[in-house]
Amino acid sequence: MREATTTRKVNYFRLPRPLWRKLKKCLPKKRKKASRGGRPSASDRAVINGIWYVLWTGCQWKAVHRDWFGVSSSVIHERFQRWRRMGIFEKLMKRMVEYYGRVRGGIGWRWQAMDSKNSPAPVGGAKTGKNPTDRGKRGAKINLLVDQSGAPLSEVHTGANRHDKISAIDLMVSVALKRPAHKE
Repeated sequence: MREATTTRKVNYFRLPRPLWRKLKKCLPKKRKKASRGGRPSASDRAVINGIWYVLWTGCQWKAVHRDWFGVSSSVIHERFQRWRRMGIFEKLMKRMVEYYGRVRGGIGWRWQAMDSKNSPAPVGGAKTGKNPTDRGKRGAKINLLVDQSGAPLSEVHTGANRHDKISAIDLMVSVALKRPAHKE
């Protein structure tokens, strides 16, 4: 049987449904408020579609138009920040690694690979540092650990001036799934 020669296109404006189903389980439950008027709360699905667009395209939060998702860019950014502080995305990462380990054929434990990427952080923040490759400007580093198939196992944010060998320890400690006992 021949495999398809074309790949499915990614929809930048809509988070894929299977990923939405997993994320939805991690979101906080809506509280019933006494009706005192005012604007209704933005739909989580519309907000996550806006977040998906920004993360996928790399555009600025302010560049998201209200017409695209029915939600203003400020609401999308505020909800993203709140969910990030609540650890929603870490929970999602853990669920996805567990799913990959159970359903998708398992994690390739034979070897893992680690890489990092520096990015500017001009506003600063708790996990920033002077970037040695950018004239000492403030920056952050994203460190990623993947299995032999390229599936992410762990992700850690550090300051741009933190050496990768130090970050490697944090990456190994924060792997979402524990490695099974070695069978002889």
